Amino acid sequence: MSKPDTPGVLDELRAEHGWFDHVMRAFARFGERKGSFYAAGLAYHTIFALFPLLMVGFAVGGIALSRRPQLLSTIDARIRSSVSAELGQQLVDVVNSAIAARISVGAIGMVTAIWAGLGWMWHLREALSEMWAHPVAPTGYVRTKLSDLVAMVGTFAVIAATIALTALAHARPMAAVLRWLEIPQFSVLDPIFRGVSVLVSVLVSWLLFTWMIARLPRQSVDWVTSLRAGLMAAVGFELFKQLGAIYLVTVLRSPAGAAFGPVLGLMVFWFVTAWLILFASAWAATASDEDPRAKSVEPPAPAIIAPRIQVDEGLSQRQALTAMGVGAIGALAVSRFARLHGRSR
Repeated sequence: MSKPDTPGVLDELRAEHGWFDHVMRAFARFGERKGSFYAAGLAYHTIFALFPLLMVGFAVGGIALSRRPQLLSTIDARIRSSVSAELGQQLVDVVNSAIAARISVGAIGMVTAIWAGLGWMWHLREALSEMWAHPVAPTGYVRTKLSDLVAMVGTFAVIAATIALTALAHARPMAAVLRWLEIPQFSVLDPIFRGVSVLVSVLVSWLLFTWMIARLPRQSVDWVTSLRAGLMAAVGFELFKQLGAIYLVTVLRSPAGAAFGPVLGLMVFWFVTAWLILFASAWAATASDEDPRAKSVEPPAPAIIAPRIQVDEGLSQRQALTAMGVGAIGALAVSRFARLHGRSR
């Protein structure tokens, strides 16, 4: 006699705690929809899109320096005093050539940034839609690109706002504000400033991630669920940033770490960030799903046993006459064959 299957530890935890069951269903959705694969692709496209943005930044810096010759002279003097004569002259020539080519570098960087940004936005929206299991209907190439362009501009505006808020909430700007207001700074205020900085960082990350989860999928989603998912992603992102800061401080102590640590850290940073956003989307997408084990299964309809009795009444009169006729014909054929065979002998 076989023993009944006993539930495992995970099954017991899922039955006792609804939040744990929700997390497990989110992991199942994340795995089925290839969340890690999309996160790796988004990390690649994000790093790829950074290079044209750096070109635009260099062009903007070149334009600013070309209009302030005194500042440019100060920078040249600092370079010459900090580096040896030959290498310093080479660096000064590089800076001057970059300033001279600021317009072409900025134009190329802007065009490349738009192209790379549209590719990044397309992959991000497709990944988020995949986590929500939305059927993506083809809307035409031009219409899709225009929609991605609008979404990209809105996302960059939200990112710029979050970066500005995070910078203002940092401990040093707060201390500068206190000095400007001529308020004495006490050592007890330092942990308070750090706590406020972390809190504001979580709030602005919450704003950014909620925007991505709720507005970037191809189809509209629930704002309330997206707010909860965005908060979960923001808390995870802040914890990851704190661990990342410890990682950089540890790695940059060695020469090899100083050479390869920042690059590796940048790749890991964007991968984990994309992973958090996609997993939060999967969590939000499964918020309204029910556990399949909790669904009541309707019992089958009752079986109806209806015996069928068929009485064999034998051959009918027509069947009997037909059988007699066939038998007589067969007998005549056999007798005829026997006579012919006897004569041949």
